[in-house]
Amino acid sequence: MSRPAILIARNVFPEVVERLREHFDVETTPPGVVWSASEFVERLQGKAGVLTTGGERIDAALLAACPQLKIVSNLAVGYNNFDLDAMTAAGVQATNAPDVLTETTADFGFALLMATARRIAESEHFLRAGQWKQWSLDLFAGADIHGSTLGILGMGRIGQAIARRGAHGFGMQVIYHNRSRLDADKEATCGARYVSRDDLFARADHVVLVLPYTPAAHHTVGAAELALMKPTATLVNIARGGIVDENALVAALREKRIAAAGLDVFEGEPQVNPDLLTVPNVVLTPHIASATLPTRMAMAMLAADNLIAYLTTGRAKSPLNSVAPR
Repeated sequence: MSRPAILIARNVFPEVVERLREHFDVETTPPGVVWSASEFVERLQGKAGVLTTGGERIDAALLAACPQLKIVSNLAVGYNNFDLDAMTAAGVQATNAPDVLTETTADFGFALLMATARRIAESEHFLRAGQWKQWSLDLFAGADIHGSTLGILGMGRIGQAIARRGAHGFGMQVIYHNRSRLDADKEATCGARYVSRDDLFARADHVVLVLPYTPAAHHTVGAAELALMKPTATLVNIARGGIVDENALVAALREKRIAAAGLDVFEGEPQVNPDLLTVPNVVLTPHIASATLPTRMAMAMLAADNLIAYLTTGRAKSPLNSVAPR
């Protein structure tokens, strides 16, 4: 009996490939290669499953062109590349990789917050350019983190982990807004208090965005929200790029209507809005919040485990939709 065929849509660790080869006929993707939409469809012909990394769009047109596809396993926790309704209608299982990256991503979110508030990137560029000639009292004086007010928009697993770091590690006053309020026990564990969305932007010294991207969340943070923030406040985005109106953010940074921003995600990435590169008071990183070797390996292995579980038993480990095995 022939084994199911699967595609790994981006280059991944050799250990993951070998694990999948124990169960499937595996087609890999060479390092550095990103398939075009038409090439991706071509590669998926005859494939029962595919391991994606978050950049490959799975929609009704692709599903219609790939009738043998049974499961798409996203290596990321985010899945805004999936049209879940279309996948469910086509009977295709969707999975993601939650939990394994929560603490690592929260670590990075807090690191980006600290780098932004304390002007680390600005000061390093200044030093490397040979501009540091003498010490002065206000040289790159930034904002305090300890004892300040941390506002978190989006209070899922990662948001809660950031809240715990702020409340218990830095003595911050933590406020949050979410589609649904946490129960009292979770709020107590996080040391967090629920506020309205406008209150969060107006009261926080540091705003961290950790909400999932959906079409409804597009440009959730725009000129109106930035206008509510204190001129001394910072904004950090480790969620998805489309959540922030980058043109409005550039204007607010240039005009010093907020103090600084830290961005790990960008609308249209890997292309970056060129105007962001012209303002000094923004820290920019290339979507690396979960990028430690142990965490990236765990993400890839969970994606592999989802493929193995669904195609051998009909039950995925971290399903996003409900479909009948076929």
